[in-house]
Amino acid sequence: PNTLAGQDAIGQAQTGTGKTATFLLTIINELLNNPINPETDGDRFLGETRALVLAPTRELAQQIYQDCLELTKFTELHTVCLLGGTDYETQSKQLHQKFVDIIIATPGRLIDFCFQHHVYLDRLEILVLDEADRMLDMGFINDIKKVLAILPKERQNLLVSATCSDDIKKLADGVLNSPVLIEATTANSTSHKVEQTVHHFDRERKKELLLHLVNKNNWKQVLVFTRTKHGANKLSEALVKDGISSSAIHGNKSQGARTKALDDFKAGNVRVLVATDIAARGIDIDNLPHVINFELPNIAEDYV
Repeated sequence: PNTLAGQDAIGQAQTGTGKTATFLLTIINELLNNPINPETDGDRFLGETRALVLAPTRELAQQIYQDCLELTKFTELHTVCLLGGTDYETQSKQLHQKFVDIIIATPGRLIDFCFQHHVYLDRLEILVLDEADRMLDMGFINDIKKVLAILPKERQNLLVSATCSDDIKKLADGVLNSPVLIEATTANSTSHKVEQTVHHFDRERKKELLLHLVNKNNWKQVLVFTRTKHGANKLSEALVKDGISSSAIHGNKSQGARTKALDDFKAGNVRVLVATDIAARGIDIDNLPHVINFELPNIAEDYV
């Protein structure tokens, strides 16, 4: 109700609670209720957009884009997804096919398009910063500032986050205008629906334990988090050697390889997906049965 009324808002809730639907439905509702009038807005041009969603990782941006396509299927709204690691020319063509209503993007690629004069944010109406805490962890603050500098002052701002740190509050102060804070769960708490277990173990026998758990319990879908890219590759190779189908996903992999690994895992073709914290946010897998933190994450909130 707050965002539908046009208020700025900070939404803090765990992954899987429907934050994406909240901001997408707000955007869609606003754009459909206030369509562009050809007589008064006749000077609108290609590359200009009305709503922008920024996300920290390509996987999350891609997922928001898919959700947006589902929700706008029976409308005239045109959505474009801009992310690094994918073909620049293809994305450029999508921007110039027809007027763009919604852009979903990772910060770096969006800035590239803005500076190349393919995207115009002069008349943006709604800005969403999704997984804002992750955005700060990944060092996007300067990119965010560059984007904010070219936005109109009059706009609605929504900041969405799984955790609400002091850094987030500081960012909110600079972006939002008298925001309402909506917390769907206690700040920084783990989900009550998840059963948690800890194994105290010698470092050199952790791999052995993981193989034992997966084999003994015949687990079919396991997401394993490691701290480093090298560690993810090494662990995935060890699993394959032991006869367990596995893929690794991290920032050094091409976007095609990352997408394929995730799709194979979701489809059940790969039993174990080994990931760095790139996959810790917003990856939507229905009823994922097992998550293993092979190492504790660098940032405690990523465990949450």
